[in-house]
Amino acid sequence: MDKVVATAGEAVADVPEGASLAVGGFGLSGVPNVLIQALYERGTGGLAVVSNNCGAMESGLAVLLAAGRIARVTGSYIGANKEFARQYLAGELEVELIPQGTLAERLRAGGAGIPAFYTPAGVGTQVAEGGLPWRYDGSGGVALASPPKEVREFDGTEYVLERGIRTDFALVRAARGDRHGNLVFAKSTRNFNPLAAMAGKVTIAEVEELVEPGEIDPDAVHLPGVFVQRVVALTPEQAADKKIEQVTVSEREEERA
Repeated sequence: MDKVVATAGEAVADVPEGASLAVGGFGLSGVPNVLIQALYERGTGGLAVVSNNCGAMESGLAVLLAAGRIARVTGSYIGANKEFARQYLAGELEVELIPQGTLAERLRAGGAGIPAFYTPAGVGTQVAEGGLPWRYDGSGGVALASPPKEVREFDGTEYVLERGIRTDFALVRAARGDRHGNLVFAKSTRNFNPLAAMAGKVTIAEVEELVEPGEIDPDAVHLPGVFVQRVVALTPEQAADKKIEQVTVSEREEERA
């Protein structure tokens, strides 16, 4: 039952070339940076990544992206990641863009053993009708486009069929975790991390605070240990290393004066 692994490098040592990964995080919040860095140092490439976004400010998945280690991204947000946009438009990267809520539910459904579900999101658009550019040819043309999806009517409303997502591995970050893999996420880090963790066949969690079994109230557990196979305890320095993508705080009165 003790799922603690000594180092991040050891935890990702069996992630093979071309593996699929569900990666937690929202912007720069709750991103498993230590596990991503360990994967980068190992040299693993050809990865198919499922994540809300693909890193920012040379942090998170941007580390793997800049090194050319990612072959495909399934996500919902490109944002201001210029290298992501460059690789996509140059035909170096395959990208499947999905409505954000649909992405969240596809991950959850995959982890819950639900193969597919119907949603109204995307009906009447290229999400359902097909034709979204998955890969460009490098000269402005589309080399690979999304296929059409099944659309069905329920009670007078049309819904599109979406598949659940399962990946070979999942990388997540939690505020607290115990040796059995039970995890607690802080604030907005709870957005995609539990869902990514559910979708992975082998889920690896880096935790800012490692506690003994029983120290987390069962009612406080956000993700049960049944979904987690490996736990890596971060050092205080690693736990405190949290970048801010957009600083929006106001100046103090004395500073304005």
